[in-house]
Amino acid sequence: MKKLLAWAILLLGITYFILPLVGMTEFSLSMRRGVYSLDAYRAVLADPRFHQTFGYSVIMALLTIVFGVLLVVPTAFWVQLKMPHLRPVVEFVTLLPLVIPAIVIVFGYIRLYNTSSWLPLTGTTFGTNLLLMLGYATLSLPYMYRAVDTGLRTIDVATLTEAAQSLGAGWTTILARVILPNVLVAVLSGAFVTFAIVMGEFTMAALLNRPAFGPYLQLMGANKAYEPFALAVIAFVITWACMGLIQLVTRFSKHTKAAR
Repeated sequence: MKKLLAWAILLLGITYFILPLVGMTEFSLSMRRGVYSLDAYRAVLADPRFHQTFGYSVIMALLTIVFGVLLVVPTAFWVQLKMPHLRPVVEFVTLLPLVIPAIVIVFGYIRLYNTSSWLPLTGTTFGTNLLLMLGYATLSLPYMYRAVDTGLRTIDVATLTEAAQSLGAGWTTILARVILPNVLVAVLSGAFVTFAIVMGEFTMAALLNRPAFGPYLQLMGANKAYEPFALAVIAFVITWACMGLIQLVTRFSKHTKAAR
């Protein structure tokens, strides 16, 4: 009876999540009256704004991932190796983006770095892009930090560091050639989550007036009927592709370790 009830709850949950997706996909294929077609997808993919915004968000996602790795990996490594007593403080700080709304963060950026401030970043395209990247890095910090911290806990950081130092390696070499390869799966997991966050983020990009994919999706939703659903399907596929890549990388890593 318990097993039957568990299966019933699982099927109910699957139905709850799957039916809206099926309806969304079905509507996106109904642009041509009476038959299913890919007209909405063709219209979206032929729109120059789609290519511009999608390419912009991909570039920003990659820059955010690089910045996040350079920030989080050394921090998590140093906390675990030298300052374990500060772990609760660091964990609290990295959780703040989950409780502070993105709109508050971006308004703080605008207030601090507008054209009349001491550092007028919003006055240039480069400065605004930099602020947006920092904002994305802030939003992804809870996920990136926890992924890296979990990866570091699975290895003996102190022993690896002492062994590398005994061979004459410096801190940069230790991080790049010893620690990073051992937590690469964790880093990739955080990177894929970061990519998904950046591709779907709307608030920061809209308020900073940057040509990102999120504001484009909202603009299409306000002016078109079928194309927004096609865009939503594309965004959903991108997100789930990132989740699938996390699973593939994790399984590949497990098989590699088992073979060794």
